[in-house]
Amino acid sequence: MAVIALSANAQNRKNISELTEEDYISFFEDDGSENVIGLPEGMKQSEIDDLLSQYYSETYLQEGECNSRNIAGSFTDEDYIERLSRLPYIMEMPYNSLVRNLINRYMRNPRSVAGLLGAANFYTPIFEDALESYGVPLELKYLPVIESALNPKATSPVGAAGLWQFMPGTGKQYGLEVNSLVDERRDPIKSSYAAAKFLSDLYNIFGDWSTVIAAYNCGPGNVKKAMRRAGGSSDYWAMYPYLPKETRGYVPAFIAANYAMNYYCDHGICPMRTKLPAHSDTVMVNKQIHFSQIAAKCGISMDELRTLNPQYRKDIVTGSRVKPAILRLPDQFIGSFIDHFEEIAAHNRNALLPRRSTVEIGGQ
Repeated sequence: MAVIALSANAQNRKNISELTEEDYISFFEDDGSENVIGLPEGMKQSEIDDLLSQYYSETYLQEGECNSRNIAGSFTDEDYIERLSRLPYIMEMPYNSLVRNLINRYMRNPRSVAGLLGAANFYTPIFEDALESYGVPLELKYLPVIESALNPKATSPVGAAGLWQFMPGTGKQYGLEVNSLVDERRDPIKSSYAAAKFLSDLYNIFGDWSTVIAAYNCGPGNVKKAMRRAGGSSDYWAMYPYLPKETRGYVPAFIAANYAMNYYCDHGICPMRTKLPAHSDTVMVNKQIHFSQIAAKCGISMDELRTLNPQYRKDIVTGSRVKPAILRLPDQFIGSFIDHFEEIAAHNRNALLPRRSTVEIGGQ
């Protein structure tokens, strides 16, 4: 079955022996036994700090109108169980000591959760449209929270990139262009549709959404081996002891992220406000054009162009008549861009796009 090649997304994932101190957490179960699990990229503090640093440096996230406050009072296991059970989801959101530890990890960092909530205001509608188109449960819109901390420019140590952390091979399998100028794994829209198709294909194999996201992390091959060792069970929690250690924390982290993104108010956390445009649209560009040309003629900032179009590695929109390229702009700039396109494309072109199409040999 061709879809088995989907394991490419897990190729080069770290072995547990290669994990650093930031890559895993160790805690003790209620019975006193120690549990060590690997953390998804988006739950590592450096990834969340990178997200906040990126947005703050570009002034795209600001403190909300309320102030986050640290509620010291603890909640009982029954509180967590009841809240998770109230989520209107298809997927199971079971509770256990591992989930509790990962919820606590989020809630100990209220500023990080506030930043994630602010970024989610921009990205969530994109995720929901893509997931809906493939019949994937909408709760999977929180998968990029643990994959990339909602940073479209996130790159893992092994080369996975973008909000959904596609490896290059899997990205190309799902129609995402990756070359020196363009990396569509960082395109929020294209990568979201590719991820939705990927998840749908995995569901056709496993028929269980928790098992699907485990396979998204470590590959169908590793999940199938764990299933065999678990006596053929496709239940994630039955195969849990047989999964790679770096994957054992994946589904619990996903449950914890869903909790954090829904019950932040109960923990006194106030979402940050995003200054990214609430309304933007795409235009098709049939010439190579540099962001500097657009910024100079339309009055939009380079930072905003880069944030809305993170797939362009060198600030160059790679359009041509044969293959037009997509450019995303805030609504208020669309009309001006279309009306003055030829003028924009000609502005300072030789300096910004000096690449020659023909050249004479030896000065002849």
